[in-house]
Amino acid sequence: MRKRDIYLLIFIVVLFGLALWSILPVNTKLLGPNGLNLGLDLRGGSYLVYQADLSEIGDEDPVQIMEGLKKAIEMRIDVLGLSQPIVQAREQAGEYGIVIQLPGATEEQTEEVKGKMVALLTFMEQDEAGNWTPAKGMVNGEELTLTSRYIEENTQIMMDQFNRPLVVFQWDEIGQELSEQITSRLIGKPLGIYLGSEPLRGENGQPIAPTVREVIRERGQIEGLSINDAQELSDLLNAGRIPVPLGHWEEGGDSKVFIVNVPLYERSVDATLGADSIQKSALAAGIGIALLLLFMILYYRLPGFIACLSLGIYGTLLLAIFALLPITLTLPGIAAAILSLGMAVDANVLIFERMKEELRGGRTLGAAVETGFGRAWTAIRDSNITTFIACAVLLWFGTNLGAFMVSGFAITLFIGVALSMFTAIVITRTFLRLIGGSSLVTNMAVYGVKG
Repeated sequence: MRKRDIYLLIFIVVLFGLALWSILPVNTKLLGPNGLNLGLDLRGGSYLVYQADLSEIGDEDPVQIMEGLKKAIEMRIDVLGLSQPIVQAREQAGEYGIVIQLPGATEEQTEEVKGKMVALLTFMEQDEAGNWTPAKGMVNGEELTLTSRYIEENTQIMMDQFNRPLVVFQWDEIGQELSEQITSRLIGKPLGIYLGSEPLRGENGQPIAPTVREVIRERGQIEGLSINDAQELSDLLNAGRIPVPLGHWEEGGDSKVFIVNVPLYERSVDATLGADSIQKSALAAGIGIALLLLFMILYYRLPGFIACLSLGIYGTLLLAIFALLPITLTLPGIAAAILSLGMAVDANVLIFERMKEELRGGRTLGAAVETGFGRAWTAIRDSNITTFIACAVLLWFGTNLGAFMVSGFAITLFIGVALSMFTAIVITRTFLRLIGGSSLVTNMAVYGVKG
């Protein structure tokens, strides 16, 4: 028994202990709110798809705009307190959009996200007929709408002389020019404030439309809000500026019309359906694993038992990786995890068959272990490399085409297959080396070889 094998055994035991420790504090709720991160199809929740109106970004890079939009929405949802949201920017056929997944979100929380998290604060003026229209101005030869896109992220709450809350904000360079132009022509007239497509309302329920008393350039304020509403609005503005309107495009006569703050697609998943999916997946996985372990032990005897022990360690390590990264687990992800388990078994089968050939040829147990692993390695390596390539292709298509469950399948499969290689080459090999080096079991029948 070599020292290297003893050190490897100690490493495996410590690694297994750490992995076990990392998944035990979930209060026995391995697949639940205190355990692994579950996707919409397992936990329930909402799925929203928005298109972005990039008509006023000028020469700015749309990719950078969408990345900033993604981060802003993530920060705003964090302010709301929803756990484990998934926000992803996408580009398809020249149109840009945002996909928002809200696992575990209630209908009320989803409506709050739709109403506030993705909405621009838009400043409005009245036309001659008294209708509210977006307040616009000219900057560098472009007509722009005055929105919260141009508000700096240093909004704060202050009190006026009557101890009423004010949301005080500051414009950026473009916002200063727009505000100066717009307020110059609206002195003595109301300036409406809309959140998305609805007017911002005070505690009395009335729309907020303060009268412009003087030209405003650098700083502005919003009054008429309760202290709670003022604090929430300030938090949202400081959590990240929404740089462009979100909604969806509709055909309107000869041109397209952008409908603000209304998602292109919305889907709700019942939590009961998710729980049923978990139950059926667990049952299928349990039956499959039980049959697999039974076959390995009956056919390969002692090596099969060692493989089962290694697969138990493999499963613990895989769950620990899912919990620590963290990875959002979906139904396709569970399928990928089970598939990677099968590939881990496949690696062990290749190794054990090579071992049996060497034992039948008269080699000693130690020599058969080393030669068996050496000859099986190239086949294991090549098959897993092709799987990695397939995972990379699936991940690319899933990310670029918005098929995020495909991306989840690819990531989970990649991690599972990589871990299966480690399990077969390091853990199983170490156990067999220790048994072979100790000469505790020398009967060839125990290794599945007759005679």
